[in-house]
Amino acid sequence: MSQVLSPFADASAAEEIIANTQNWLERAVIGLNLCPFAKSVFVKKQVRYALTGATTADELLAELEHELTRLAETDPAELDTTLLIHPQVMTDFLDFHFFLGEVDALIRNLGYDGVFQIASLHPQYEFAGSEPDDIANFTNRSPYPTLHLLRESSIDRAVAAFPDAEAIFERNIETMERLGHEGWKKLWLS
Repeated sequence: MSQVLSPFADASAAEEIIANTQNWLERAVIGLNLCPFAKSVFVKKQVRYALTGATTADELLAELEHELTRLAETDPAELDTTLLIHPQVMTDFLDFHFFLGEVDALIRNLGYDGVFQIASLHPQYEFAGSEPDDIANFTNRSPYPTLHLLRESSIDRAVAAFPDAEAIFERNIETMERLGHEGWKKLWLS
């Protein structure tokens, strides 16, 4: 089970997508400390970048099931988390947002409720009640639509080791407000 079900057809584009995602993870998520738990699994090489060529919601759900099963069957010391990158489907944020209900239903139907959770990342991400250009939205803006598969047990361990984990969201917004749009753009210049 090493490959995605729908491989990305263009090999050079696939390499660029993975590289852009890794760059975003390093510079934004880890570099800005948006997720204080990300650095450890990144350094230990326990992150899987699963790029799919899926073009429909059903294909993406099949990929998600495949990746959840892979994660369930793999020792966390080897593979702790997966970024399921899907640049050809759910490119519209509202479609993606409503699709997350199907994602939650799949997790329940597979018996993974309380075992895994999904963090949603999207280039057009918007928190409810925010304006599209609100800098706070950039805490969840990835280069491509992405479903981040997380182990609940890993989250529990990380939260236990991180004092005041509830404050991460607020701290991230403060970080983004200090950075601003110009600072965000500068992250990608070098």
